[in-house]
Amino acid sequence: MGQIETLEIRKTIRRRQLREMVPLADSTIYEMEQRGEFPRRFALSPRCIVWDLAEVHAWLLARRATPIRRAQHPDVSKRKSRPVKARDRAQQRA
Repeated sequence: MGQIETLEIRKTIRRRQLREMVPLADSTIYEMEQRGEFPRRFALSPRCIVWDLAEVHAWLLARRATPIRRAQHPDVSKRKSRPVKARDRAQQRA
């Protein structure tokens, strides 16, 4: 008892609050957590899942600081289902 431990109590947020801060789908957040690209959730109880607010803020600041490259447009001429129709000859001449 001679040694008193001081614990830092950090604020946590639930899913509803997280969705207000980060407008991503639940499935996207879950996939990013699995890849290590988003702060991990943890359980306070069997039915209460939370995220550390400081970790989410740090993630948002990091995302804002580094630009995200946009995905390239898919080459629709290579798809196997619903192939692109050939252009009209009138359009090809113009």
